[in-house]
Amino acid sequence: MPSPAAALAITRALIAFPSVTPADAGALPYLRDVLASAGFAAELVTFSAPDTPDVLNLYARFGKAAPNLVFAGHTDVVPTGDVSRWRFPPFAAEVSEGQLYGRGACDMKGAVGAAVAAALRFVAAGPFAGSISFLLTGDEEGPSINGTAKLLEWARARGEAFDHCIVGEPTCVERLGDTIKNGRRGSLTGRLALHGRQGHVAYPQIADNPLRRLSPVLDALFVPLDEGSADFDPSNLEVVSVDVGNPATNVIPGEVRLVFNVRFNDRWTPETLAAEIGRRIAGAVGPERFTLAFDPTNAVSFLTPRGAFTELVCAAVEDVVGRKPELSTSGGTSDARFIKDYCPVVDFGLPNATIHAVDERAALADIEALSQIYERVMQRYFAL
Repeated sequence: MPSPAAALAITRALIAFPSVTPADAGALPYLRDVLASAGFAAELVTFSAPDTPDVLNLYARFGKAAPNLVFAGHTDVVPTGDVSRWRFPPFAAEVSEGQLYGRGACDMKGAVGAAVAAALRFVAAGPFAGSISFLLTGDEEGPSINGTAKLLEWARARGEAFDHCIVGEPTCVERLGDTIKNGRRGSLTGRLALHGRQGHVAYPQIADNPLRRLSPVLDALFVPLDEGSADFDPSNLEVVSVDVGNPATNVIPGEVRLVFNVRFNDRWTPETLAAEIGRRIAGAVGPERFTLAFDPTNAVSFLTPRGAFTELVCAAVEDVVGRKPELSTSGGTSDARFIKDYCPVVDFGLPNATIHAVDERAALADIEALSQIYERVMQRYFAL
């Protein structure tokens, strides 16, 4: 039987691997060995695509029967930033004052460690009717091309089927157990160029300053897209960059470029949203005065309806921490956007206050309680 401190030990071991996207640095081979030693059939798979880095992934399964309960997540992390600003080295996995410090402690090596430790305890406790699987990638913080999406396709081609999934992304706001994400908004990035005519600032009559059209375009873009829906907040557009690329003070620029991102709810698809944004800009400046393009997106809004699975996860949380979580669709995207095409999925993990930040950290008590929640999910799930 794994020790009570297994969740912390596994998490600390994972943090020690400097697995900044797309480098694995040994994290997934370590997990393969841990899971294989407990009887999981575990396989590492590398996927590639043009103009993207190769990415290592891990699929592991204990059991062959249905239902198959999946825990999904990632071991890659974002860059550390200025290491001198950290209280402890970001990959040292130091423990201080009841907190585990390190890049990935919250997002999301803590949840991976908690889930693996919980699964080790559960399978060691005796036979159960079904299977437990892990879908783990090194490409969630990166392009998300050679990671979970391809791992799911690979698994399906081998005859694997999934019944329900929990992704261990950090979801809680104030306290562990306060929030489960049963859906996610979509994400669409647009790139807009407003066209003018470059010239000397002393001769504005023979130039055309596109910045004069910036204000009406911003007014049009910032009109609310919708009022939200039953399960989603209103969609929101934010301009994140405005640039004329002009180092001179005596030149009227010929073009102004904007970049914006929209987090959109279930009232939109990427296609309908792009059409609406184009219509607004054309109405503000005319159809000949701009060029608009959108980045490819694999992030579309989705919802896992409230039902037996969401209630089971909520009940497991309440069993351990004594509070019933709120179901929410707020926040950013996760790999659940790929998994939802294969089975019902929710995101549930640690509090997210320090994710991607200097001195990222997680409370030791939260890591252990999260592991107990995941184990309780398994107990309830396979008792059905």
